[in-house]
Formats: sequence, structure tokens, C-alpha cells
Amino acid sequence: MSETTVGLLHPGEMGAAVGQCLTAAGHRVLWVPEGRSAASAARAAAAGLTVASGGLAGLTREADVIVSVCPPHAALGVAREVGALGVAREGAGSGGVYVDANAVSPDTAREIAAIVAAGGGSYVDGGIIGSPPVAPGFIRLYLSGARAGEVQRLFAGGAVDARVIGGDGLADADGPVGRAGPLGGDGLLGGGLFAPSAVKMAYASWTKGSAALLLAARALARAEGVEDSLLAEWGASQPGLTERSARAAGSAAAKGWRWVAEMEEIAAAMAAAGLPDGFHLAAAEIYRRAQEAPAPDAILTALLSPH
Repeated sequence: MSETTVGLLHPGEMGAAVGQCLTAAGHRVLWVPEGRSAASAARAAAAGLTVASGGLAGLTREADVIVSVCPPHAALGVAREVGALGVAREGAGSGGVYVDANAVSPDTAREIAAIVAAGGGSYVDGGIIGSPPVAPGFIRLYLSGARAGEVQRLFAGGAVDARVIGGDGLADADGPVGRAGPLGGDGLLGGGLFAPSAVKMAYASWTKGSAALLLAARALARAEGVEDSLLAEWGASQPGLTERSARAAGSAAAKGWRWVAEMEEIAAAMAAAGLPDGFHLAAAEIYRRAQEAPAPDAILTALLSPH
């Protein structure tokens, strides 16, 4: 398809991977270096991103599509910054597209959609599942909204598998939060406007929630002096669990700081659906404590330290 100008907020590990796929597809991808780290700048350069002239205001003026990929705790703030500037390309006859591809609950997504609408833009809900590197099969981007198809086409033929879900995608920001269902008559996966956020919440509730539970189980065994016995039992009856707990510790050390808010978003989604939220509030606390560990092998000590 013809070149589209995309504004990317921001080139973290996942954001840079998404940006790389877009530049590889021939699109111009803008980013804003102000307030970002040297590591972000290096990722942006490696992904072929272009610095937006005029900062965030310039990016907002130039971009046909803005894609937000940031830590969950920052998602609302980023949307408010963009919404205050107006989600529209300068001289365009209609508002631009704002894709919120963050790990937030459907209710938070609803707030973001309202901000985007107030700023004159078209909201597309997004949910990313997978991880870098940029290679086919590693990253799936679920999309829903009236203009979700336009966003899906930006990734055509690339490494990101963009999938439109949520029925006809025409629900508005004031409509009910859709719950993903089976294939509808139009051949699209069922659910409402916020189905991608719901998919992300349900998926991460297990992947990251169970990792936190695994760390807590091992910390309990250490506190009671039976860690070696537990590891031996895992080896006998749960092959691979010891290695998985080590990977969970490594991930918590590297990314736990951003998973605290994600667990809280999942807890909110659970509560909104009438389910217990305690699992994931506890998981948020596990990741909050994990931030205090200087290295993965100190995670259990950090979990057991007085708080």
C-alpha cells in the first residue's frame, strides 16, 4: 500500500519491534526523543524511525496514524497528551487514527477511547501478544474499531500478524464492553470494540500471573527451609518447573517494574467481570517487591524482605 506516516509512542523493546515492521513495509515512522533514554534512541535508530520535527505536537500534526505502545501505567497520560493536541493530521479532512496497543483493562481502554474522540480522532483498540525479535510468528496484534482494517493493512506481508476482531468493529466509545466470542456471521472473531484489550488481559492473567505465583511458591519454600525438597519434587512430578521459575525470576528482574500496573489492570478487568481480583493484586505486589532485587538470583530474598 502507499506510504503512511505513523507516529510511534514510544520505541521501547516492543514499540521498536512494531516500528521496525512498519518501516520495513515502506511506511514513515516518527518518534519523539524528548524525555527518552539513550537505549530508546538506539532502538529507534536500529528500527529506522525518524525524529519528529517539533516534538509531540509535530508528530501529531504529521501522523496519519498514532500507535501507542508504552507501559500500562503511562497509557492514559500519553492519550491525554495527544488528545490535548488533537488527534488529526494538519490539513486532513477527518481525524487521524489513534491505536492504543497497551496492556490495559477494557474500562481503561474505554477512557482512552473517549479522550481520542474528544480530540477529533478515531480510536482503534489494540492488544499485543508475543515478544521480539521481529520474525514471523513472534508478535500478534489484535485490533478492533471502525478503522481497524486500515491499521491491519499497514502490517500486510510483515512479521507482525495483525488480526481484526470484535465483530463489525463499529461500536462506539460509549457502548458496552464487548466480550470475545466465537466467529460471527461476518467471519470476524466475536467481541466488542474493546475485545483486543480483553484478550490481552485474559492472556496475561495466566502467563504473567502464573509466573508471579510460581515465584511466590518458591519463596514460601525458601522461607520454610524446604526449597531443596520442593525443587526435587518439581523435578519428579513437574518437569521443567524449576527452569520456568528461573526464567520467571529473570523476567521479573528485567520487566517487573512495568508489570505491576499490568497486574492491577487485570485485577480491575476481573472485578468488572464479577471475578475475584485478589489473584492479580497479589501478583502486582510480587512484581513490586521484585523491583528491589539487584539481580534475578536475589528475587526470592526481595520477596521475603519486610515491607
